[in-house]
Amino acid sequence: MTTAFPYEMTISALRSAYLGGSLTTEQVMQTIRKRASEYEDHNIWIHLLSEAEQALYFDRLQKLEIEQHPLWGIPFAIKDNIDLNEIPTTAACIEFAYTPTSSATVVERLIAAGAIPVGKTNLDQFATGLNGTRSPWGACRNAFEPDYISGGSSSGSAVSVALGLASFSLGTDTAGSGRVPACFNNLIGLKPSRGLLSTKGLVPACRSLDCITVFACDTDDANLVLSVAEAYDADDEYSRNNPFQNQQRHYGERQGPLKIGVIPDQQLNFFGDQAYQQAYYDTLRQLETDGIEFVEVDYQPFAEAARLLYEGPWVAERYLATQPLIDDNPQALYPVVREIIEPGKSLQASSLFEAQYRLSGLKAICDRQLAAVDCLLTPTAGTCFTIEQMLEEPILRNSQLGYYTNFMNLLDLASVAVPTQMTDTGLPFGITLVGDAFTDRALLSIAKRIHRQFELKLGASQYELQSESQPSVGNNSEIDVVVCGAHLQGLPLNWQLTERGATLKAKTETAPIYRMYALPGGPPARPGLILDEVEGAAIEVEVWSMPQSQFGSFVAAIPSPLGIGKLQLADGSEASGFICEPYAISKAEEITGYGGWKAYLNRP
Repeated sequence: MTTAFPYEMTISALRSAYLGGSLTTEQVMQTIRKRASEYEDHNIWIHLLSEAEQALYFDRLQKLEIEQHPLWGIPFAIKDNIDLNEIPTTAACIEFAYTPTSSATVVERLIAAGAIPVGKTNLDQFATGLNGTRSPWGACRNAFEPDYISGGSSSGSAVSVALGLASFSLGTDTAGSGRVPACFNNLIGLKPSRGLLSTKGLVPACRSLDCITVFACDTDDANLVLSVAEAYDADDEYSRNNPFQNQQRHYGERQGPLKIGVIPDQQLNFFGDQAYQQAYYDTLRQLETDGIEFVEVDYQPFAEAARLLYEGPWVAERYLATQPLIDDNPQALYPVVREIIEPGKSLQASSLFEAQYRLSGLKAICDRQLAAVDCLLTPTAGTCFTIEQMLEEPILRNSQLGYYTNFMNLLDLASVAVPTQMTDTGLPFGITLVGDAFTDRALLSIAKRIHRQFELKLGASQYELQSESQPSVGNNSEIDVVVCGAHLQGLPLNWQLTERGATLKAKTETAPIYRMYALPGGPPARPGLILDEVEGAAIEVEVWSMPQSQFGSFVAAIPSPLGIGKLQLADGSEASGFICEPYAISKAEEITGYGGWKAYLNRP
């Protein structure tokens, strides 16, 4: 069921309206307040900012140039375990509430870019749950079917965006809280790599695993918010620098062939939900028409890692986060939340080390599998429950909701939840793309391509996806290197590739525009490749895929007269490869007629 919005709430749409003079920020907020009152029974908000509380943000806007501030006048919602200056933070526990004197680092950065906070959203208490029912402020209702759960723990954050009460929102994710609500409310859910967004000013669930996440209607908005929010934070001991290959400039719709890992049928679980099962297979069939190749990936090690989150010693970290309250006033906690957290009090240190050892082994297996594909694709959730069903068996059904999500942060992975279907039951369905840490832009680029394959509305609105098809710019973490001589497989300098983790990608030829010469000197003997578009020929070469982090040291070790430049291959593509300075051929033997270095070496 879609809802009639007075205007589109994506960041690009609002900015266009502001610049064109058809909307003002005051009009947008007046509309949001009116619409928020219409959805009071959805239990979205813990604290909706008053006009007086928002006044300072509107006053500040008058001093900012819209062209220089990418989020100027953009309304956003904040999960109520993330600090907003002078507004109470509750983590959905009345007795825990406090009023911070500063905002979380991520919130500060968004406001500095011109964003306007709308309010603090409802959540599963202390971010313990994937369903959205564990709050004294009431169970948050699904944006499409109010009798169903919204997903959690970032429940209000997702529903606020789906219903057009914010352009984007902040959630958190320890076990799946930034992905499951996205699935149930037809949104993009970006769970960044651990440490990419500062968690300073976040009430911890599991301090070592927590991530602040982004809900948005499309990948363009999610990427823009990420680009503003990301930065190394010296005040956050878990903050990490973003590597070159994961910078904003590498985002754009992924082009060309894709090899995506999928779970074997026998390891899938939809918990009897035929509508979700059908939606999943319909999604795969649609993607196959886009030239995507699917490769089965053994899900067992991922599933075993997932079980460690609630069945292992990380429950002790949840206990540590709530220790003063749960020790002194346990009745303050929501009953199911207390039942989950309290056992963490008695866990032994030896259990932690045992679990860490097992997790390291599982991670090694999972990493090897992920290295063979562009990403892993899973259902975001195997089913969606009614609120009544959830309350009947809260722990079992919450565990079922986490079947495809709980492993993510333990294994230090990045992910993006992408909506793909509307089921016959009226509920959205979506998939999650999974990759190594700091593949966020690569995943968003693939997500953009996938999202555009399905004719879906934005959130619960009547508006269709209008995202432009702008190709990505080199968002791979590896560089293709073309070799033609002593670095070929089996030859003396090939070790310089393999020791840097390079792998053979293809054996091919150059375009027929090169001449090859045997250079004097050695050992080892080496050839030189010279461009000659008139009398050149095709030369046998190999393409090796090398980690970007190793490329600089490889190039630095190349002696004159050789170097690295762009070579044109037989298929018309270009890649970095070995070239030779022209002066060197005056004393060299031309060997173009052999067609390649190995053929020359094996001459009679």
